[in-house]
Amino acid sequence: MAVFAHPDDETFRCGGTLALLARRGVRVQVLTATRGQAGSCGNPPICSRDALPTVREQELRCACAALGILPPILLDYQDGQLALADLQTIVGEIIAIASRPAPQVILTYGPDGVSGHPDHIAIGRFAAEVFRGTTDIVSLYTLAVPRSAAEAAEMTQLRSVPDEAITLTVDISAVWHAKMAAIRCHRTQLGESPILTAPEERQRLFLGRESFIRPEARAESDFLLNARSSLEARNP
Repeated sequence: MAVFAHPDDETFRCGGTLALLARRGVRVQVLTATRGQAGSCGNPPICSRDALPTVREQELRCACAALGILPPILLDYQDGQLALADLQTIVGEIIAIASRPAPQVILTYGPDGVSGHPDHIAIGRFAAEVFRGTTDIVSLYTLAVPRSAAEAAEMTQLRSVPDEAITLTVDISAVWHAKMAAIRCHRTQLGESPILTAPEERQRLFLGRESFIRPEARAESDFLLNARSSLEARNP
């Protein structure tokens, strides 16, 4: 289960990994806490501000279909105010959803939120509490950007981590077109990411490998680490 704050969080930094796992027969589902109502309406706008939550939900469903994963689950928290959510309430909601059936792995944001967005940081904290509040989930993984990758792609505004902190780096070349199709589903947000206007070579440099940290676990390994030989890039 991938637990995120906004529609599009599931695609940019881990969409390829989700698609690869689904192709290997793993049941993959995204839970999104908000409908992204504080996001962009597009440039030029393709919908009204009032219509944006509905449009972004449709974009999320489109992206999940493009990645070949299950339809998403959406909660109804306010975009931009997720940090104000009652911890026990939202954690309880996610645990109830995650119990049918319980996932082996939760994937979410780490304490830096990658971009530092307060909603990203909040949902990562909530997801970590879900992991600690259950016994069936084997591992917690968080998205990460290796410092070398951020510097090579000139994406230094992101909160990168030392390369040696990375647990797993996935080369998503085999599902590159699926990931880009999922990105294009998020039409309202395409103007928000400068990497999408870069040449494809630079896009592949940044979007073609996805990296993760495994900060908490109840076992030595899980299906992600067990599949390291087929998922991990040899030269991250």
